[in-house]
Amino acid sequence: MLRLIRTALPILLLAGASMAAAQENNGKGPAYTEPPQDDANYHLMGEFAGRLKQGENKGQTLAIQIRPIKGDQFQAIAFFGGLPGQDGHETQEMRLIGLRSGDNVVLSGGPWGIFVDPKGCNIVASSGKLLGRLKRVNRVSRTLGAQPPKDAVVIFDGQSVDNFVGGEMTENGLLKEGALISPMFQDFDMHVEFRLPYMPLADGQQRGNSGLYLQSRYECQVLDSFGTEKMFNGLGALYRMKAPDLNMAFPPLVWQTYDLSFTAPRWASDGKKIRDAHITSWVNGVKVQDNVALPSKTGAGKAEEPLLLPINIQDHGDPVRFRNIWIVDRGISQAEFPVITSPKERKEAAALEWNETSNEEAAEDDSEQAEKSDVDAKPEATQEEKSSDAGSDQ
Repeated sequence: MLRLIRTALPILLLAGASMAAAQENNGKGPAYTEPPQDDANYHLMGEFAGRLKQGENKGQTLAIQIRPIKGDQFQAIAFFGGLPGQDGHETQEMRLIGLRSGDNVVLSGGPWGIFVDPKGCNIVASSGKLLGRLKRVNRVSRTLGAQPPKDAVVIFDGQSVDNFVGGEMTENGLLKEGALISPMFQDFDMHVEFRLPYMPLADGQQRGNSGLYLQSRYECQVLDSFGTEKMFNGLGALYRMKAPDLNMAFPPLVWQTYDLSFTAPRWASDGKKIRDAHITSWVNGVKVQDNVALPSKTGAGKAEEPLLLPINIQDHGDPVRFRNIWIVDRGISQAEFPVITSPKERKEAAALEWNETSNEEAAEDDSEQAEKSDVDAKPEATQEEKSSDAGSDQ
C-alpha cells in the first residue's frame, strides 16, 4: 500500500543553499537536481486529495495533480475517487489550467474554482460557497528501499560503478544517466530507484527523459509525465509501442521506483524468432504493463537477434539520478517479485537529503497510520498479502 506522508514544506524550502541547474540546452531551460531557491512555483507543485462536503458530489473523494509549466502557468489533472493507483480511482481525467498570483494558483476548466496554496486546495462553487478542502499528500512507493533477495546481483549500491561501462557517480553516491550494465542477462527481474530533475520550462519528451533499454533493444520509458494525462510515451510506457495502463508518475525530485520482469525472445537454430520478448512492469509499486509481448525492438533500440546485449541506462541529456539497482537472474535463481517493503523501510528510504521527514512529522504520521486514510492507495496485493487478508476474514 502506498503510504501518505505530510509534505515537509519547511524542510523543502529551507534545505541547503546549494542548487544544481543545467545550462540552457536546446530550449529546455534549467534542470534542477535539488529544490530550487529561486522558483516561486516549485512549492505549489504536488498532489492533493480530500472529500467534497457540499453539492451533488458530496462525500466523494477528489484528487488533483498540479505542475508548473512556462512562466507562472500551471497545468493540472483532477480525478474522482482518488489519485492513480489508489482504491476507488476513476480513470476519467479532468484537465485544468491555472496561473499563479502571489503564493496561490487559481485553477479553472472544471465545474468549480480551485484555489491552491502550498498546503492544500479550496474547492469553491460559482456561488462562492466552499465545497471542500483537499490536503497536500506525499506518496511513497511501496517498493522504495527494497533490498536484494538472496542470490540477486547487486548492480549499484552507491559504492562504485564497477558493474558499468561508462558509469559515473555524483559526489553523494548516485548514478548518473548514461551507462551500460556490464553483466548480461536473459530472463530477469530488475529493481531500480530513480529521481527526475525539475524542469519547469520543458515539456513532453524534453522533460526529465531517460530510459531503461533492456538488452539495449526494448525501452521502458523514464520521463517526468507527472500531472499530465496518460501519455503514450510517458513514464512506464514501452516506448513507441504501448502506453502504461496507468500514469503512476510522482512529482520530480522525489525518489520513485521501477520494477521490471523481463523474459527474452526465443529463437530457432536458423535465426528465426519463435517467441516474442515479454515484459511486466511496476512504477511506484503499481503494475502498469502486464506480460506484454514485444513484437520488435522499440524506438532507437538495437536490432533483434539471438545475441545477448547489455542493459542501457539511457542518456537523453537530462540529469536523471539512480540508486539501489539489483537484478535477479531467473536462469539461476527465483524470488518473490516485486519486493514489497515495510512502512519503516519506505520511510527510511524516502528520508534522504532535503525530503527527510522531521521527528515531529514522523510521530504524527505513525499515529495516522492507525486509521484508514480516505486516500490510501491499494495497488495489487502480493500472494502473501492476499493470504493474510483471507485469514483475517475467517
